[in-house]
Amino acid sequence: MKKLKDDIVLIVKGIKEISGIRSGLLSLIIIRSIFSALSPFVNIYMSALIINSITEKHAIDYLLSLAVITVAANFLVALISSLLNHIISIRQSEFNWIYQINKSCKIMKMTYSAVEDPATHYLLQKIIEAANMNNGGIIGLLEAIQNLLQHFFTVLFSISLTISLFFTPPLISSPFVSFITSPYLSVLIFIIILINVFVSMYSSSTMEKKMYLLMKNAVQFNRTYTYYLENYITNYHTGKDIRIYNQQDLIRSEYVSLLDTARVFINKLSHNQIKYSMVTTISTVLLSCIIYLYIGIKALLGIFSVGYIVQYIGSIIQFTTGFTGFMTQLVVLRTNNEVLKLYFEFMNMPDDVDQGTLSINKSHVSKFEIEFKHVSFKYPHTENYVLKNLNLKINTKKSLAVVGMNGSGKTTMIKLLLRLYTPTEGTITLNGIDISEYQYNDYINIFSVVFQDFQIFSFGLGQNVAASTFYDQSKVKTCLKKAGFFDRLSTMSKGLDTSLYKDFDEDGVEISGGEAQKIAIARALYKNAPFVVLDEPTAALDPVAEYEIYSKFNEIVGNKSAIYISHRLSSCRFCDDIAVFHKGELIQHGNHDSLLADKEGKYYELWNAQAQYYNA
Repeated sequence: MKKLKDDIVLIVKGIKEISGIRSGLLSLIIIRSIFSALSPFVNIYMSALIINSITEKHAIDYLLSLAVITVAANFLVALISSLLNHIISIRQSEFNWIYQINKSCKIMKMTYSAVEDPATHYLLQKIIEAANMNNGGIIGLLEAIQNLLQHFFTVLFSISLTISLFFTPPLISSPFVSFITSPYLSVLIFIIILINVFVSMYSSSTMEKKMYLLMKNAVQFNRTYTYYLENYITNYHTGKDIRIYNQQDLIRSEYVSLLDTARVFINKLSHNQIKYSMVTTISTVLLSCIIYLYIGIKALLGIFSVGYIVQYIGSIIQFTTGFTGFMTQLVVLRTNNEVLKLYFEFMNMPDDVDQGTLSINKSHVSKFEIEFKHVSFKYPHTENYVLKNLNLKINTKKSLAVVGMNGSGKTTMIKLLLRLYTPTEGTITLNGIDISEYQYNDYINIFSVVFQDFQIFSFGLGQNVAASTFYDQSKVKTCLKKAGFFDRLSTMSKGLDTSLYKDFDEDGVEISGGEAQKIAIARALYKNAPFVVLDEPTAALDPVAEYEIYSKFNEIVGNKSAIYISHRLSSCRFCDDIAVFHKGELIQHGNHDSLLADKEGKYYELWNAQAQYYNA
């Protein structure tokens, strides 16, 4: 009972979500369901009247009027249904679009720790796969509600046209007539109809459940199919690897394996459908024989006119179909709840980090001092500390290089600095105040960052630099020039309007990894924040371009504070301070000369390990 109550609560919550995504859609669906259900009953009812009129030899003008009414009613119902279908089609497209946008916006709003958590990706993947495989989740709920409503109104209309079958009094009296018209026989016939309905319902619901399980087991197959045949092969960026490494055979073998899996899956699906459909068919045929016999005898006894045979048989068939469909959709709704739970679990994940209340006006503040005070950190769901007891000051208008081996905690320190994560222990302060107390957007606005895994989008060059549709062209060009991209810009016929890559524009320009890195640096400069954070900013640059960036570092950064993360120690010499990390701890801190003078220190070891390659 509790499970049923929980299912109802979840379905109601889903219906409210649908109304919130696209208001008015459900009201239109209800109206369309009425007209869609009504459509067959217009012909059933009017056919009965016309046949009765013929058998009773009514005047020709009366027959013509019935024919005109039938045509007009059909035309009107079809016209309204067509109009509603058109409107709902547009609204439903909008619904699907807004639904997808809401999921995307949710990802952009949630905490970065949740975004980086594999559990989040797994949850979202399950939601997407359920939607792709059998329209599960919110989309599935909307579809099930539409079917449920149409079946519900079909049952109502069929009952209204069938009820007189069981209560029409006979015109003659005899034992046989009394038996045929007795309420006991009517109840028996009704019970037989219900038995057929429940047999059909059981077969349909069992088939639905088994199909759901089969589809659920096909998730891995669908993932592989989507990866190889829809994403990997169609992505032109992978075309080079496919050709150079002769991956055609590998992909073909995977495809053949997929076909074998698909064959087994389709066979199971077909066997499941045939098995349970056969039960429904046999039950329906037996019911039809009994109903035809019952109605035919009543008609022969003159209890009702011949035309009512059409009305009653048609209505009972519609009732059986409608009631079976209605009950089946209830099963579908409850089955769909499993995916609906995943959707709400995803949408209810924590959003932004603590917003804070203190404001920062970077144009009015002349000094920014950041300090890590006994900061330790370990990632969620892990036991090992990535940073341990970090104490470090970052001063205004100073440049700090952060160096160390892979996994030493350098990038994690930046994530904490940018409030992408919260320290497990200790605090980070800005001008003596815990950074969590500042308004999040104000705080983030004092940083321009080039991440190691930065992204360049398939938009225009100017839009990529400004991160906006509208931008200052002169400022964008200045930033590109500082970042060393200006010569490349001069070769682009559309200038700042040049599309990067060919995903959306066949005239788009392919750029190298080094050129992409320069654009990312220009983007950081365009933001014009007091702090510039560069995480391996020259990793993809050739030595000449790298030297150009280093030699112009002071010009690029200007009077801003700079935090520079690099594996190449030769690039750290121009920085005011150098922080050396090892195994999550800050083990040395000073300038290049002082650190190099300590021959027992880690910096000296790293410097000489790299220097031998430059000297060779």
